[in-house]
Amino acid sequence: MGILEVKNVGKRFGGLQALGDVNLSVKENSVHAIIGPNGAGKSTLLNCLVGKLIPDTGSVMFDGQSVLGRAPYEINQMGISRVFQTPEIFGDLSVLENMMIPCFAKRDGAFEMNAFSDVMSQKDVLEKAEHMLEEMNMADKRHMHAAAMSRGDKRRLEIGMCLSQEPRLLLLDEPTAGMARADTNNTIDLLKEISDQRDITIAIIEHDMHVVFSLANRITVLAQGTPLVEDDPENIRGNPKVREAYLGETA
Repeated sequence: MGILEVKNVGKRFGGLQALGDVNLSVKENSVHAIIGPNGAGKSTLLNCLVGKLIPDTGSVMFDGQSVLGRAPYEINQMGISRVFQTPEIFGDLSVLENMMIPCFAKRDGAFEMNAFSDVMSQKDVLEKAEHMLEEMNMADKRHMHAAAMSRGDKRRLEIGMCLSQEPRLLLLDEPTAGMARADTNNTIDLLKEISDQRDITIAIIEHDMHVVFSLANRITVLAQGTPLVEDDPENIRGNPKVREAYLGETA
């Protein structure tokens, strides 16, 4: 049994069946990619995993506990963090201030932004944030406004903010979207390092096959809301059904 178990999950929007009888098992400490053409149901499935949507049928279990009916912040407290397709950072705050927010939330829970000065006065929170910036190789950018950074550095900061909450499962929604190739390769290297050095499971939705085959040790292919195939990367690469449905005959 995997750390994340999705069984018979279905979701409809009116007459559109976005997901139909989806089964997915993500093994602990693996990097599991979910791929598929536009409209395959990838984002709908991800939103069911983090509490933004409730499936019409089926179950979603994380480490033996159901996530269904829980608010997103409750799912986060269970040990699941999500990296969004567009980096979710506070652009008008410094890099260090951005990192301090999830460090504080991990310790004390939610807080109001009008009480941000309370966060900045916490020595232990500051020390943890500084340590995370060192780990992310961003200590030299601690005083930079987050909005001024490159997309690759914004993504690096967001991943660091997620890791500061010590998740057991990291969900990534197209983490290299809109990046130049150099930033994409840097993100791949960062995720490899995280996977190798941390006790963490990574599930990734990604269109860039260079990213998928560089990172994943297991791949699920969705097509029209249902899993087409789940297999190791080399078998996925050579699967004729996958080539037809997604990769293309010349991929």
